[in-house]
Amino acid sequence: MTHTPGLYAVIRSEWIKFRSVRSTVIGTVIMFVLTIGIGLLIGFAVKGHLQSMTPVERATLDPIQLAMGGILFAQFAVGVIGALLITSEYTSTSIRTTLSAVPNRLRLVSAKAIVLALVIFIVGEIASFVAYFDGAAIFHGTIAALPSLSQGKTLQAVFLSGLYLTLMGLFGFGLGLILRQSAGSISTYTSLLLIIPILVFLLPSSWQNNITKFEPSVLGQAMRSTTGVLRGGTPVFGTWTATAILASYCVAAVGAGIILMSRRDA
Repeated sequence: MTHTPGLYAVIRSEWIKFRSVRSTVIGTVIMFVLTIGIGLLIGFAVKGHLQSMTPVERATLDPIQLAMGGILFAQFAVGVIGALLITSEYTSTSIRTTLSAVPNRLRLVSAKAIVLALVIFIVGEIASFVAYFDGAAIFHGTIAALPSLSQGKTLQAVFLSGLYLTLMGLFGFGLGLILRQSAGSISTYTSLLLIIPILVFLLPSSWQNNITKFEPSVLGQAMRSTTGVLRGGTPVFGTWTATAILASYCVAAVGAGIILMSRRDA
């Protein structure tokens, strides 16, 4: 009778894989650097143009969005990490060995998802708080001064910034489960973030706002928004509604991937 390892044992195994594979480690470092580094660049660039802003721009200015600007770039890194976590095993055919050791596919996917979520969540939260304190230092004494963490929705916005990266990593993981190819998964993920918004922009203006607020990156901006609108006045979902919608995308992608994985050969 074949022994099937428990969930904890599989999690430990997947953690060893995660930290021993160069691509996932480098991807995690890149995510961290982009979140903080790009945030600094945006902060210094915007600071020099604060006085030339129009009254409308000043009224819709969200300092938290400025401090967290690096997440717009880091979201690509986490999607790649999530996709490669599963597609790299299909590319190298090591998935056959993995499934021989862990024949329970639901347990295997669960372990991978748990390791991915924990790593990105921890690193993403640290990066988000560092980006916040960097932004607070840059904009101190200006009209874009960041509120303290104890004021309004500031702490919530910073916390959800890290959660957004976690959810996008899981979304990329779900696409990897579905497509099983690194190039296809990364291309699809990138297209959803970059190409779809361009196509929506070509639609009649009466449709754009209704569709735009469902885009993953816009949902992320809604999660960390403290004003309820994006720069330029574009309306977005409420914080927790946006979080729930993005989480449902992840559940749908990973769920579809589990179903397909259980029906296909390795």
